[in-house]
Amino acid sequence: MKSINLPPSVSNGGVSRREALRRAASAGALISLSPLAGFGASTAEAAEETVGKFPKHPQWKFVFVNHVTTNPFWVPLRYGAEDACALLGATFQWTGSEKSIATEMVNAFNTAVSAKADGIAVSLVDPSAFNEPVENALAAGIPVVSYNADAKGNKRLCYIGQDLFLSGKALGQRIVEAVGEGDVAGFIATPGQLNIQPRMDGAREAIKESGKKIKLDEIATGPTVNEELSRIQAYYTGHPDIKGMFAVDAGSTEGVGKTMAANKLHEKGIHAGGFDLLPTTLDAISKGDLDFTIDQQPYLQGFYTIMVLFVYKISGGLSGLSDINTGLKFVTKASVDPYLSTQSRFEGSSSEQKVLTRSGPIS
Repeated sequence: MKSINLPPSVSNGGVSRREALRRAASAGALISLSPLAGFGASTAEAAEETVGKFPKHPQWKFVFVNHVTTNPFWVPLRYGAEDACALLGATFQWTGSEKSIATEMVNAFNTAVSAKADGIAVSLVDPSAFNEPVENALAAGIPVVSYNADAKGNKRLCYIGQDLFLSGKALGQRIVEAVGEGDVAGFIATPGQLNIQPRMDGAREAIKESGKKIKLDEIATGPTVNEELSRIQAYYTGHPDIKGMFAVDAGSTEGVGKTMAANKLHEKGIHAGGFDLLPTTLDAISKGDLDFTIDQQPYLQGFYTIMVLFVYKISGGLSGLSDINTGLKFVTKASVDPYLSTQSRFEGSSSEQKVLTRSGPIS
């Protein structure tokens, strides 16, 4: 179980009192990334002034329990959590498992409960492993929400993330439109895991509903990006006649793009696509190696999770809890340029704090 430090934030211009307070809160968020730093050590109140004019309150400490802590997908999510903490005078810790091992996640979760975390956010990637730990946390008065992945029947208070099954159906519809018929590969890092399996199930359902003669072969790639790439490359070598290669997670999507480029598969009429906005994925779309990717807005999954827990705490449990769908947006060659030309915390491509501007009609 490891915690990861975020790249330092960079601020622009002079430092006002309000900006100094923001930075102080942000620094607290970064410090809290060490294992359960400061839990139980102090009940000091947050800074006198916070954006939003909230009353004085404890500097609540929230914990994110994650399944693949080192995956680059989480960079914008952590930035979102950091920015929300800076606004609200809170801190957070990032912990869990590096390779999607449920027992490691449960251990991290239980440690947060023992340390009296003020709130816990957990990615519910297993259908039952977290049921008892969540009930124990709630019994101890600790609010628990799920983010990025959810489990039916778990007593978490709400879910913040994409509607995973419907996003998979949208993927399946794109596969039908692009391929028409034939064999396609569906790559998934960890089959059965609830943050990505519903997408594969949704894609399969959409293909079935279309009535098209498309066979979707589900291929496990592994929890780390190096494993994913090597297995995707090996699969193509053994199946050169496939009509399409698609993925339901960030690392596998990146691997599909690299495999497409290395073998010039777009020129051979093979279609490809997947999920999330890793820089290499966006570059592959720009070059035509991937037809599309689906954005689930990880920044919002971090930002909204902190907001939900904070409002729950400051309202004494009267408000804050709400399922939040962070959306589904296709990024294609026609729409990828702004992602490539803009470096920001919102997509995880920069640590710099800055205001982004746009112009022209909104389509």
